[in-house]
Amino acid sequence: MNERLQERLNQIPEKIVSETFLKSQGLGNEVGFWIFDYAPEDELQVREYLRFLEGHLQKKHSHLKVASINLLHVLKNLLDERNFVDKAILMQKTKGDQALLKALSGPLHMDKFAPYLMEKSRANEHDIILIHGVGSVWPVLRAHNLLNKLHALLGHKPVVLFYPGHYSGQALGLFNKIPSTNYYRAFRLVP
Repeated sequence: MNERLQERLNQIPEKIVSETFLKSQGLGNEVGFWIFDYAPEDELQVREYLRFLEGHLQKKHSHLKVASINLLHVLKNLLDERNFVDKAILMQKTKGDQALLKALSGPLHMDKFAPYLMEKSRANEHDIILIHGVGSVWPVLRAHNLLNKLHALLGHKPVVLFYPGHYSGQALGLFNKIPSTNYYRAFRLVP
């Protein structure tokens, strides 16, 4: 177990139930989007913690509505609804990864995927939105594209993205190996 990571994780509950967090106060008119970055090798510890956090919030802060969104589940549900899973598997086997990525770029375009995610999770009805599973959906979905699209759809509702990589405060680096040239405005949840 990564003790430093556990110390950072333990700071999350107090932070996300505070009035300033819930009302996105003190952010200088910025949208209340937060990133909790962590080393990719700590993915299982973060997943376990998320299960704990969901139960803790439900038990100790039942007045708050929390949406915990696993991007892989949302992606799979969307493809299932369109009867595309078996076709996607066959395409990947016969034509390769690039052909599959190209074929998925239409149905998984953020103009379609983000509203689908919003509808299925009923995100607008929640006080806090936790998003995880970023590493499981790469390279099909990109975190910065999703967050940019969600800005317009969520307004000032607080969102926490659990990110297996590094966030510099301006750019995301997935798995600490894939640099991003996209500037992104969000706040680090816990340094």
